[in-house]
Amino acid sequence: MNLLEKEKWIEVQAVELEHASVEELIRVAVQTFPNLTFACSFGAEDVVLVDILQKVSPSTDIFYLDTDFHFKETYETKDRLESKYGIEFVRVSPKLTPEEQAALHGDGLWKNDPNGCCNIRKVEPLTRILSQYDAWITGIRRDQAPTRANTKKVEYDHKFGLVKFNPLADWTSDDVWNYIRKNQVFYNPLHDLNYPSIGCEHCTRPVQPGEDPRAGRWAGSDKTECGLHQ
Repeated sequence: MNLLEKEKWIEVQAVELEHASVEELIRVAVQTFPNLTFACSFGAEDVVLVDILQKVSPSTDIFYLDTDFHFKETYETKDRLESKYGIEFVRVSPKLTPEEQAALHGDGLWKNDPNGCCNIRKVEPLTRILSQYDAWITGIRRDQAPTRANTKKVEYDHKFGLVKFNPLADWTSDDVWNYIRKNQVFYNPLHDLNYPSIGCEHCTRPVQPGEDPRAGRWAGSDKTECGLHQ
């Protein structure tokens, strides 16, 4: 499929699959683009998709961006999921170690230049791994943030040059947690401590009552996205 054909296919599928189940959408994604991957951050939405993928397409690659700055609870969630499903997530690392980054850019780049830190530890590694695939699956939802409100179930990711599937785009937070409880899916325990959105340890704080669910990400700055879904 060339780019024009992909865009036409996406336009049709975005309409036809708008009300499809997550399982149905993933089946279409896998059948159409066998060279497909899922980007997992081990948040609530992503552990749901890990569970569904093991039922629908267990051979699909699942990778995670190891920024070296994740909470220990995030790494423990990864280990528990690998043990439960008998799988191994593909680890994707930045080109710079934390020590090399500090030597080049100074200590605390995440505080002085959060966009620069995300570019080094997330965007560049993601660009590198996605260059090996024709399509990817994400766990983003429309009601997570205003920047995600217009997310389609199927779209072309011009930033990374491949097809993007968002099976949970129309799910609510209640949908996610109902699935987790019903299917007894392992999840990051930080969610029980007022962390609805979990990023790197340096840049994530608990959310206070009444705050936006993503208010704990890059608090004190005007940054709202890490650059992966913009």
